[in-house]
Amino acid sequence: MNTTISNSSLTASIKHSGAELFSIKDNQNKEYIWEGNPAFWGKHSPVLFPIVGTLKNNTYTIYEKEYQLSRHGFARDMEFQLIDKTENSAVFSLQSNAETLQKYPFDFELQLIYTLEEKELTIAYKVTNKGNSKIPFSIGAHPALALPEDFENYAFQFEKKETLKYNLLENDLISDKTEILETKDNLVPLNYKLFENDALVFKTLESNSLTILENSKPYVKVNFKDFPSLGIWTKEQAPFVCIEPWFGYSDTADNTGDLFKKEGILVLDANDTFNAKFSIQIL
Repeated sequence: MNTTISNSSLTASIKHSGAELFSIKDNQNKEYIWEGNPAFWGKHSPVLFPIVGTLKNNTYTIYEKEYQLSRHGFARDMEFQLIDKTENSAVFSLQSNAETLQKYPFDFELQLIYTLEEKELTIAYKVTNKGNSKIPFSIGAHPALALPEDFENYAFQFEKKETLKYNLLENDLISDKTEILETKDNLVPLNYKLFENDALVFKTLESNSLTILENSKPYVKVNFKDFPSLGIWTKEQAPFVCIEPWFGYSDTADNTGDLFKKEGILVLDANDTFNAKFSIQIL
């Protein structure tokens, strides 16, 4: 099942499977979200929960008991319930159940709240700890923005002038090797060589937004003030780029496996609620 929300400027469509955004169209019917062609990458904008990235050996421990979780967690592959809907907003919910408890032994509710306002779609995350003990988790976004022209016609413009230091991935894990993303007049021209070692992982950024320019003109802006980390990714010759606001990232090679001690992890107290949001703004 799918749900569509709209206003006078935009229409957004969301799958109930994974509560995954798969379309943002303007009133000229122009599409801004990657179509999901599996020849490149078969998803559009999955939610990453309760981990972001890859665990060492796909394994973690809670109170010395081992559990298995695949890359980016399970929420993106599960059916969400639509619990509220207006013309320009929709709220989706995933509750812990027997299946999730086998992989992740905590009682939770994850909500995704989509809201359209003028030419901006806001995606809010709400995580509620429904249990009596602390919950360790990460959460992140993975929207793939369609780039209909040649890849080299696009550029990034970070909100602030800063040293753009990112960590390299090795075997899907965070290495201690870092590089600097070179800018010229605060711009980063796009080319596929930037991604020859997989995603660019920024553990911290001063910028709260990133604008994609098309032929030097503003195209799409992703606002991520609430999020400390950012991933940027595409595949060779793919006509999209993913701008990924994160809380957390892949394990480091020397990770102990204890999820509570994982670098970048969030810990939510019993009966407490976590909120964060980002937005995609059509320019």
